[in-house]
Amino acid sequence: MKPLALFAAHEPAGSRARVTCQYKCGNACFHEVPNTSANTYFGDIVAGISRRRLLQGSAAAVVAIGAASALAACGDGTEVGPAANSGGTGTGFAPVAPNTEDALVVPEGYEQGVVIRWGDPLFEDAPEFDFFGQTPAAQAEQFGYNNDFAGLLPIEGQPGKYLLVVNHEYTTEQFMFPGYKPEAITREQVEIAMAAHGLSVVEVHGDPGSGRLKPVFGKYNRRITATTEFRLTGPAAGSPLLKTSADPTGTKVLGTINNCSGGVTPWGTVLSGEENFNAYFVGKSADPVAAARLKRYGIGESDAPHYWEKFDKRFDIAAEPNESHRFGWVVEVDPWDPASTPVKHTALGRFKHEAANIHVAADGTVVAYTGDDERFDYMYKFVSARKVEPGTGAASRRHNMTILDAGTLYVAKLTGDHPDRIDGSGTVPSDQGFTGTGQWIPILRTAEDGRGESLVDGMTAEEVAVFTRLAGDKVGATKMDRPEDFEANPKTGKVYVALTNNDKRGTDGKPGVDEANPRNKNKNGQVLELTDDHAGTSFTWTLLLVCGDPAAADTYFAGYDKTKVSPISCPDNLAFDPYGNLWISTDGNALDANDGLFAVVLDGDRRGETKQFLSVPVGAETCGPVITEERVMVCVQHPGETDDASVENPASHWPDGGTTQPRPAVVAVWKSGGGRIGV
Repeated sequence: MKPLALFAAHEPAGSRARVTCQYKCGNACFHEVPNTSANTYFGDIVAGISRRRLLQGSAAAVVAIGAASALAACGDGTEVGPAANSGGTGTGFAPVAPNTEDALVVPEGYEQGVVIRWGDPLFEDAPEFDFFGQTPAAQAEQFGYNNDFAGLLPIEGQPGKYLLVVNHEYTTEQFMFPGYKPEAITREQVEIAMAAHGLSVVEVHGDPGSGRLKPVFGKYNRRITATTEFRLTGPAAGSPLLKTSADPTGTKVLGTINNCSGGVTPWGTVLSGEENFNAYFVGKSADPVAAARLKRYGIGESDAPHYWEKFDKRFDIAAEPNESHRFGWVVEVDPWDPASTPVKHTALGRFKHEAANIHVAADGTVVAYTGDDERFDYMYKFVSARKVEPGTGAASRRHNMTILDAGTLYVAKLTGDHPDRIDGSGTVPSDQGFTGTGQWIPILRTAEDGRGESLVDGMTAEEVAVFTRLAGDKVGATKMDRPEDFEANPKTGKVYVALTNNDKRGTDGKPGVDEANPRNKNKNGQVLELTDDHAGTSFTWTLLLVCGDPAAADTYFAGYDKTKVSPISCPDNLAFDPYGNLWISTDGNALDANDGLFAVVLDGDRRGETKQFLSVPVGAETCGPVITEERVMVCVQHPGETDDASVENPASHWPDGGTTQPRPAVVAVWKSGGGRIGV
């Protein structure tokens, strides 16, 4: 394949296969870091401000509404519902040992079952999957490829019945098509790949007495693909920056691509992040300003791995210079209305969104947290001007689906409490660990009428919305180690951020360490814990975990005994169980073992205890965890995706075994004989 010549120059961070880098993120590891700005370090700006003073005036209490509609007052320690301190309740399982098995390995006393896999039909008239006889029409009615985020939404009044909403992040054509040759890709192969992107909505029914789930041909079932129509809202809608020959209004987009993680809103919709969209576009602009913007977003001149531009000129920058501006947004889908038009919210900014997740303040203000998954890029939040309407009915959803169209977008600046003790080795600077303060810097305000106001000198509101990275550069945001998933704890209101890795940190010509990103050549990542004034502009922070081998000096588990934790590397997606424990899925384990799912105790004398619950098969990534009392669900993405594998020589036969081809799939795990997970 054409990009193979690049592989000798740089190895992927962690254990991610080079072929995964090629198709998933457009070889981000092999390219220069897009962020070359010379931001002022926040420590120079807020030196001398104490953590106590920074949080003065913060809200006394907030209300968090999670995917399971759990409500808890927080910020002042007040509890509503189950106790905020779990003390580790829900983590009572024997941890899975690190391994390299071609299987999904679960703890003793637990069972598992595949819920749905690539190619399974979603509609009664859809054909059964035929690996050697795929068609675009068939794929458009079947479960898509490389499942990432999963949301499980209960159907009201029907116990044991749910809507399962799943993202399909990307396609790896060489593992989808026998005899695949990139230089000879066909229109049919491109159209199959386009139909395998997007999202799937499928009704699933529980099996009484177990956690097993079975898909059914329900009335809500739906496929959203790379050719489904979307509506643009917010300050960039209708902008000349978003107009194309096919859409002179700048308000309608065909498709969503590279949908990574996401979140379930309190009003019953799903948010999905368009992440590595840059990998689908190719071309060069003669305009130096446009060329610089393309470079800042990682869009190359010749090495898009999917080759869609051969048959769809939308993906050719020379033919459609604005089409790439129409991707990189937070997408909202109403799974309860299969005829609805999904939305792209431009008020939340455009960058490589891993996800967007919601926290609701006590007065009904909605706060959406989101990260830009790129080395040395930024953390953001959006604070709504509108208030949430309680409930998940159609009327409430119509109103609440406009909440993310009016409000203020912020980018984060952080400083550490111990700047003189951070030397790049990962040495813990104090008895309290790695700690600091932060400010949310406003960059874009969107009014009730949808008009934007730029809060960044030298940029219009439309430019801030479309080129949000450049706005973050201008205000000196803190360069982070790949901020991926954000999740607010529904019991305490604290916000957690997965920072996956950054092997460029501290290398020649690249930014050095700071307390939130304390290791040079960081291959294992860390998890950040924020105590945020959610609707305000200040926060304090600590590193909950500095991941890696517990026996290594540069790891930290919130002060917990490191001889009693599971090794964990490259945190990616986050979730909470009903007791307030944090669950972490990993992507690219750099410790010579398969990726997995881990439970972390957040409170009490076991704070920092980390236990591996499951591991995924060879070559796979763990995604989209859903944790309830009766089951754990994960998306197993790209099983068998190793550099020496092919259709003719597969590295995995999961999930169907025998001599079958590997297929991405969603899996449920439950306690043998029933009962609560980890109890």
